[in-house]
Amino acid sequence: MYSFKTLDDIDVSGKRVLVRVDINSPLDKKTMTVNDRSKIASAVPTLKELSAKGAKVTVLAHQGRKNHWDYTDLHQHAEILSELLGKKVRYIDDLMGDLAKEAIKSLKGGEIILLKNVRCFDSETVKLSVQHHSQGALVSSLAPLFDIFINDAFASSHRSQASIVGFTVVLPSVAGRLMQKEISILLKFIESPSRPVVFVFGGTKFIDSIPIIRHLLDTGIADKVIVGGLVGMAYASIAGNDIGEENRKTLANEMSHEHISDAKQILEKHASKIIIPVDMATDKDGKRVECKIGKEVPALPCYDIGSKSMKKFGDVLSSAKTIFISGPVGMFEKEEFSLGTRAVFEKSTSSGAFCITGGGHTTAAANQMSFSKKITYMSTGGGALEHFLLGKPLPALEALKNSI
Repeated sequence: MYSFKTLDDIDVSGKRVLVRVDINSPLDKKTMTVNDRSKIASAVPTLKELSAKGAKVTVLAHQGRKNHWDYTDLHQHAEILSELLGKKVRYIDDLMGDLAKEAIKSLKGGEIILLKNVRCFDSETVKLSVQHHSQGALVSSLAPLFDIFINDAFASSHRSQASIVGFTVVLPSVAGRLMQKEISILLKFIESPSRPVVFVFGGTKFIDSIPIIRHLLDTGIADKVIVGGLVGMAYASIAGNDIGEENRKTLANEMSHEHISDAKQILEKHASKIIIPVDMATDKDGKRVECKIGKEVPALPCYDIGSKSMKKFGDVLSSAKTIFISGPVGMFEKEEFSLGTRAVFEKSTSSGAFCITGGGHTTAAANQMSFSKKITYMSTGGGALEHFLLGKPLPALEALKNSI
């Protein structure tokens, strides 16, 4: 499916190496500080190896989107990387100006610098061809200063952006260790999993769930799909259950005729394979209260699955050999509504199954609940993971495959 070179195929000693990583992290909205280091930690193996081999390393990365609240500089990311690597990663508050170029030229073997948020460059996110990106200002300014380009940004591999695909046209380019590991493990999940395979789809993105669930079940990749969170509420409603006025309001924008029709077709075709919640937990007068889904549901929002759904989901998970969890099944940030997500993790990690998680919220939940060391593999991908599961080409890998 994918064929590309890795760090095993090149000599980096003494070479000037440009590395694109994805360390885009969840921030605390009040303090603007990183509150989950998982993505930053995922970049460490490649950077540590390059430094140990004497490469002169420059790192490109992004945080947030321009004009969004989580768009910041990468100063604190450099500090966290320094701590995790056990060596200084110098932050350069410039991307392709004189300050950045001088810093790159002055690097000694084993040293690492991190340049300014690459999304300060407006054309970074413009949808252009690989060839057009390779001729743009970012690549034209930086590429002459480097010998090798390494893409280790799996979580951004579904984006055809300048720093992701442009350098592959003009520099020898390979995949970093994270990219290599992600693809290897995910290919195993797709091509030769131990069965039965159970996919848990939580979170709030009902629309996004439709093509993925259809693909997983139509192709036989998944044997069963469990739906929780607001996604679960949507499928419960489409199956003919009352989910309460508040949940109907919350889902109103996504429950178009087209989306309802698509989801209904999936439910009708794979009725026995989609496991929907039978109860939910809500907040009533400051306390967790559970109520049955079906009819006469109180006009209160769903914050978690209820205990009967936990049992229903747990029975399916306990017999699985491969489990993929994408999205929490409740508002895990609040202790009283983390019970459902905790139950899913507990069943998934105690069953002996090969357990994979994907997406930032799932990773944050696993870290918060101390399940990260019990999970077989935690993918850094969100959108990239969805593309992969749908069998769509990933622009970053296509660019690496066609690199000079």
